[in-house]
Amino acid sequence: MEINKAMKPDLSVDFAGIKLKNPILTASGTFGYGYELAGLIPLKKLGGIITKTITLEPRPGNPQPRIAEVESGMLNTIGLQNIGVKAFVEEPLEKLSKTGIPVFVSVAGACVSDYVEAAKILKTRECVSAIELNLSCPNLKKKILCHDLPLMTDVIKQVKKVSKVPVIAKLSPLVADIAELALIAQNAGADGVTLTNTYPAMAIDIKTFKSKLSTVKGGMSGPCVKPMSIRCVYDAYPDLKIPIIGCGGIMTGEDAVEFMLAGAAAVSVGTASLVEPGCLIKIIDGIENILKEKNIKSVKDIRGRIHNE
Repeated sequence: MEINKAMKPDLSVDFAGIKLKNPILTASGTFGYGYELAGLIPLKKLGGIITKTITLEPRPGNPQPRIAEVESGMLNTIGLQNIGVKAFVEEPLEKLSKTGIPVFVSVAGACVSDYVEAAKILKTRECVSAIELNLSCPNLKKKILCHDLPLMTDVIKQVKKVSKVPVIAKLSPLVADIAELALIAQNAGADGVTLTNTYPAMAIDIKTFKSKLSTVKGGMSGPCVKPMSIRCVYDAYPDLKIPIIGCGGIMTGEDAVEFMLAGAAAVSVGTASLVEPGCLIKIIDGIENILKEKNIKSVKDIRGRIHNE
């Protein structure tokens, strides 16, 4: 179908009260703190930035090797390496504030107080648009926090009490019913959910007979996880009143549109932005071209559309 070049679709979305010029966000963990790549791509063209995960205290992360390329994807076991929230607000966040786009800060912890104290520190900075609670990586006790429903509920409720900005729950796909988990997060007070994080996997080097990762197992991301992640968004969408950030294997505008048709209001791009930061702009252009081809005036008109079929 021929593209209507004269048409200019509206790519803007309202995510939990946050105005995004388009639905493309960077995914936590693959774009640094968010400002480092300003010289490579025009950050102002993005919908927003989700920072790498910050913890209350600095963390050195896991030993090397902690990234391995595999078939149609990537394994990682970074271990939440970061400089800690106090150092983060002093330099990286200060630089992020000058980008002029919404900043979502990803936060993780080993207990409720870790999340709450980090949120209190972030509360002092006006440039923070939202907090994304990383509830889907193993905490310091090697347990995925959102698998403990009372603990997850408490984290969301307590952070909501101290936060001035929307709180988004990033959930793990490793559950029997992702829709039920997302609903529990909503009922706890979450203003949005991110679906989903990586999938557990491993790879072995047949030259050395050793794992390709220092921790043996890690998290799988990239194109291979996209169908599973889209299914999570599709399952969760009908019962939710809060918006969804779709995440997992987005490489092109077509991929992003699939997530939105399944029910995502916005999408975060991870592995692809690590491989080629410029792909973020290509994805935005790809969404616009698809809307032009279909003569659709607003990206909001395709959200959840598959559910009407």
